[in-house]
Amino acid sequence: MAAVLEWAGDEEGVPVQAFARPSKSRSRRSQPGELPPEVESALWRGTDMGTQIGAVVSSGFSDLDRELPGGGWPCQALTEVLSPQPSVLEWRLIGPALKKVVAAGGSVVVIGPPKKPHLPGLHHAGIDEKHLVWVQAEAPAERLWCTEQLVKANACGALVSWLPQARPEQVRRLQVCAQACEGPVFLFRPAAAQHESSAAPLRVMATFGLDWELQVHVFKRRGPVHDGLIHLASVPGGLASVLTPRLLQPSRLLSTREVAANVVGGTVAPVRPRRHATAP
Repeated sequence: MAAVLEWAGDEEGVPVQAFARPSKSRSRRSQPGELPPEVESALWRGTDMGTQIGAVVSSGFSDLDRELPGGGWPCQALTEVLSPQPSVLEWRLIGPALKKVVAAGGSVVVIGPPKKPHLPGLHHAGIDEKHLVWVQAEAPAERLWCTEQLVKANACGALVSWLPQARPEQVRRLQVCAQACEGPVFLFRPAAAQHESSAAPLRVMATFGLDWELQVHVFKRRGPVHDGLIHLASVPGGLASVLTPRLLQPSRLLSTREVAANVVGGTVAPVRPRRHATAP
């Protein structure tokens, strides 16, 4: 270690070279095999749930918040939501979080949705059209350019973009830019992108069940590996007050019909296809 030189005067005023002692910045010395306290506090182990450095926005689902680092959708970072079919469950999954962003006075920018946003449904979810900006970008290059510019400008409370054809290096560039964005950034991509590398610190796979529920699998996060599915009760806006109790749980209705058919007719014989007569 390089020594620091100090010059001090002696009795005759002649400068004398002396060595300065290093300052004791640590409160205690670490033992062999033990990390210093400042390193120990900054160390993250893969078996523990990571803490989000920036702010988070609650997802609106308590079961999902328990599995997300920091307890919600992260800000200053990308969140990839993969689904087998676009424009089916995206608004149901992030709608409660967007409602909180709008309630705080922020705006929501939507880039390249597969279908036109349904304003009555957004109203029911608490998203006013005054706080919604729809960027109609068709080409993949246009969507990517608009997303990058808005992330760099930090010009919205939340950004929602559909980028089905984004490459790993493009996602990495967006993640670097998103570190200066104060709001959450959601990227919706197809389920096939699960096997591709991505710089997004949070990636989830979302599907829908039979009983109006969402099934979410968090397959990448800053924490231990998440096994299984998170079942979230989510009835589309406006249908909860219209559907009957039996229609709210179609799985029970179908199972009841199958049991009744087995009881009445015994074992249900398979239906054989008809054979059509061939022309001579």
